[in-house]
Amino acid sequence: MTRLKLIPLIGITSLLTACGGSMADLEQFIAQTKQAHHGKVDPLPEFPEYTNFTYEVDNIRDPFKPQSDINMAADDGSGPRPEATRQREALESYPVDALKMVGLLQQKSQTWGLVRDPDGIIHRVQPGNYAGQNHGKITQVSDTKIHIVELVPDGLSGWVNREAQLAMAED
Repeated sequence: MTRLKLIPLIGITSLLTACGGSMADLEQFIAQTKQAHHGKVDPLPEFPEYTNFTYEVDNIRDPFKPQSDINMAADDGSGPRPEATRQREALESYPVDALKMVGLLQQKSQTWGLVRDPDGIIHRVQPGNYAGQNHGKITQVSDTKIHIVELVPDGLSGWVNREAQLAMAED
């Protein structure tokens, strides 16, 4: 039993004796490496000196309050406007891009465009009727298109005309 206890002790002793030895070659390698590599760090870039800004309330608009002169191109009432008193039509409940032209109906000298709404109902329209949610007035009905002029806000409390079209749907 005592021999079994001696085997690990002999193994550890032999390992420790193997670690000893000359480290001259390692010290020489470290010295050569230190001499060969001279690191250089670039200097920090020069930054311009910070200048303070003094906010003068008298000269500049307060950025946290609405600009009072935003309506520089003030609406004088001479541009286009929606008709407030007219009766709204069925196709004005839907956006123009949700409507589809599905056909054309001609009877003697009368021509109507056939428009399908998102609910699947077909409406008969002609120039002078309204369609779309932006006060769109139908100006022309042709074989392949229905031309509409919409009245949209311009962002400065006025209104501008914008053209739109319903093309014949290819089902």
